[in-house]
Amino acid sequence: MEHAVNKTVLNNGIRIVSKEMPHVHSVSMGVWVNAGARDESSSESGLSHFIEHMIFKGTKKRTAFQIAKEFDAIGGQSNAFTSAENTCYHAKVIDTHLETMVDILSDIFLNSVFDEKEVENERAVILQEISMVEDSADEYIHVLSGSNFWGDNSLGRSVLGTRENVAGFNAHSLKGFFHKFYQPERIVISVAGNLEHNRLVDLIGPVFESIRPGNSFPERITPKGNSRVNLHQKPLEQVHICLGTKGISITDPRRYAYSLMNTILGGNMSSRLFQEIREKRGLAYSVYSFISSYVDTGVFGAYAGVNSENACKATELILKEIKGLKNLRVDPNELQDAKEHTKGSLMLASESNDNQMVRLAQNDTHFGRYIPLEEIANNIDSVTQDDILDLAETLFQKTGFALTILGPVPHDNDFNDILTL
Repeated sequence: MEHAVNKTVLNNGIRIVSKEMPHVHSVSMGVWVNAGARDESSSESGLSHFIEHMIFKGTKKRTAFQIAKEFDAIGGQSNAFTSAENTCYHAKVIDTHLETMVDILSDIFLNSVFDEKEVENERAVILQEISMVEDSADEYIHVLSGSNFWGDNSLGRSVLGTRENVAGFNAHSLKGFFHKFYQPERIVISVAGNLEHNRLVDLIGPVFESIRPGNSFPERITPKGNSRVNLHQKPLEQVHICLGTKGISITDPRRYAYSLMNTILGGNMSSRLFQEIREKRGLAYSVYSFISSYVDTGVFGAYAGVNSENACKATELILKEIKGLKNLRVDPNELQDAKEHTKGSLMLASESNDNQMVRLAQNDTHFGRYIPLEEIANNIDSVTQDDILDLAETLFQKTGFALTILGPVPHDNDFNDILTL
């Protein structure tokens, strides 16, 4: 039996959602903004992420050091992240320090000063972060794959932005983007743990109601996706392969079949890709499939890191397993195992108030309500073999894949010849 979920909407439209978890001794809080990298123009690319860094760099009453010291003094954990469609500032503390956490998070969100000296310091940090990602081939391949598949659309750009953009941002550009997108109707405050909702609203409401609505923001443009091969030669130990094709949105009714199809293809150690490419043939240490869903579209993909001489063979095998999903119904036992794996992962994650905090915000942003675990489990159980077959036939078109390869790519391999189902 799940504990109570409560929701309060402030006068300016900001939503406060909370879940009481009396069996824990902590509280996890996130301030979510429904704005991210895909809301940026090409010249703005990287602003959302830069702002995320700057929020912790000083307010009108706290320096960056004081912010860090006050969180440390209560044993708290604080962080933030930027994605394509969201930016989140979050923290976790022992329940007795709820009031202090609310005070600090409210202050940094509402009163950051974006000091020009701190901007200069953080610029250097972000440039190092860009270099770090480029040095991590298994991470950088996904940046390159996104650019290859989505093209010039903002979904195809790195969340970190470009070096040129980061070098040119200043306090004025950061403040301008902040005030443009950080508006009440885009803000959800989600809290999970040992708390009482009315007390939470009493702490949060008075300070966050000070935010006033602004002007309208630009519409998100839905990209079509590309089918093409993009090879990036680089002297690495491995060749990194990433295949991508059009997926479905985060609210699509077929999302449960989508998730199970991903699990069956490459979502765990008993999946088809893992067994065929790693266990049976020993071609890769790391191989998996993945899904990314947005409000209006998505991508279904697969990754493998292999020796140079095995790049073509591994790509063929991935495509063969994908083709198998659209040609034959999955085995009933295989489907049942995927269901149990998915439900088990969901239930285990639900024991963490950090994960519950995330679910609260995502549910309210995308569905306007909290979706109980029982409802999700029932929807997972209701997926049939035909549901997965129909979805695979819809998504996996004969020439619908983008292939991105990073590393010492053999020149004699013609990947264009194998990029069809």
